[in-house]
Amino acid sequence: MRIDADRLALTGQLHALLVDYWHDVDTNWGRNAPDYYTPDGVFVGSKNAYEGRETIRAFYTWREDRGERTVIHAIHNFRAVFDGGPDRALCNWYLFLYAADGPPVHETALPISVSRMTDRLVRAGAGWLVSHRRFEQWFKGGIPTTNPDLSGG
Repeated sequence: MRIDADRLALTGQLHALLVDYWHDVDTNWGRNAPDYYTPDGVFVGSKNAYEGRETIRAFYTWREDRGERTVIHAIHNFRAVFDGGPDRALCNWYLFLYAADGPPVHETALPISVSRMTDRLVRAGAGWLVSHRRFEQWFKGGIPTTNPDLSGG
């Protein structure tokens, strides 16, 4: 695949956006995370799907309300391409998740999850927003990820 100046610029912009998103999740409980999505954006996690900014906001509020947790979302092998035009993009990358309940310092351990990620983004004004993010878990450790029980039970 050819890498031209437009794709290189896209990759830089979207990688920076992704780093800012996960920095907010890791250091600010994801309080700003919903603002990275389109109003009808979809976040498909390993166990649940969240549709729309307010549902995504409720997930991050639930996560914070659980209590103190130390978490690092590490991004690897980021790749971005235009997806049918200059205002649409497709990104694939790997998410290595390190997490434990409670404050640091924790014993060093392997990631609790490694997922292949697929993001679809749209340009909105001067910036980009996520319209769809999907986790495809490839490796799973012994510490559970944070997911509310949406079964009602």
